[in-house]
Amino acid sequence: MTRSELRTGQLAGAAGVNKQTLRYYERLGLLDPPQRSPGGHRLYPAETVTLLRVIKTAQRLGFTLNEVADLLDTCRHQHSGRPGAGLQARASEKLIEVEQKLADLTVIRDTLGAAISAGCDDLVACAEDSRCPLPFADRMAAWLR
Repeated sequence: MTRSELRTGQLAGAAGVNKQTLRYYERLGLLDPPQRSPGGHRLYPAETVTLLRVIKTAQRLGFTLNEVADLLDTCRHQHSGRPGAGLQARASEKLIEVEQKLADLTVIRDTLGAAISAGCDDLVACAEDSRCPLPFADRMAAWLR
């Protein structure tokens, strides 16, 4: 083992993940299979710490592991001279998704606030009350017609 190689526990600790995460990422193809020591220990290049931090950051930004894998693959191909849809395009797409989720959450927040203000305490009773602000009230009335 050289100073630029890390064992599983060392890598996990340095990147703030657990050992199972490393194996899972390896199975998904996010991490290349590590070299092995003569004793069979996994040995990862030191730069794997940065790669793991990139993966975790991308997840916190809302990217799925499949999306992260695509981004990493695209980056690898861009460095080899093959163009692809990189972070700019993917981040723009993700931003649209996030903005839609925020809009949905705003509607949910406002509806819950209206239900609290209206004094809704029983979903069944509220569904039958025309003053109920919950969305199912309109659907229930339409179904009964």
